[in-house]
Amino acid sequence: MENLEPILRQHSFFKGLPEEYFNFILGCTSHVFFKAGEVILKENTPADKFYLIRSGNVALYIAEPREITIQTIGENDILGWSWLVPPYRYRFSAKALENTRALALDGKCLREKCEKNSDLGYELLKRLVKIFTERLEAARLQLANVYNINVEEK
Repeated sequence: MENLEPILRQHSFFKGLPEEYFNFILGCTSHVFFKAGEVILKENTPADKFYLIRSGNVALYIAEPREITIQTIGENDILGWSWLVPPYRYRFSAKALENTRALALDGKCLREKCEKNSDLGYELLKRLVKIFTERLEAARLQLANVYNINVEEK
C-alpha cells in the first residue's frame, strides 16, 4: 500500500498548502479504485466523499431527464466538492470512463476539522471556489452546445 502523504502533497489541489494542515487531512484520506463504467457518485445523494483523481477519466453528468455529460475530468482533478456546501448533497452524477485511481477524503471528517481550524477551512474553500468556477463554466458551455447557442469564450 502506497504512503498517502506524498501522494496528497503532490496533487495539484493541495500544492502550496501550508505544512501544518497535512496531518489534519491525512486522517481523513484513503485509497480508492473504480472500474470503467462504475458510478462514483449520484446526483442528490449525500455528499460524504471528496475525491482527488490520480489516474483515469471520469464523466460528470446530469442524469435526469436524460443523461448529459457536463465535463470530463482526469488526473490531478477533484470530484465531489459538495461535501463542504450545505445541504451536503452531490450536484452531479459521476462515473469512471476507464479504470480510475483516486484518493477519497471523508467529507464529514474534513468538515469537522475545518470547523475546529477556520484557517484550514478558508484554505480549502479558496481552492474549491476555483473548481466551482470551472465547473459552472463547463456547464454553461455544454448547455450552449446542447441548445446550439453561440457563446464567445473569453
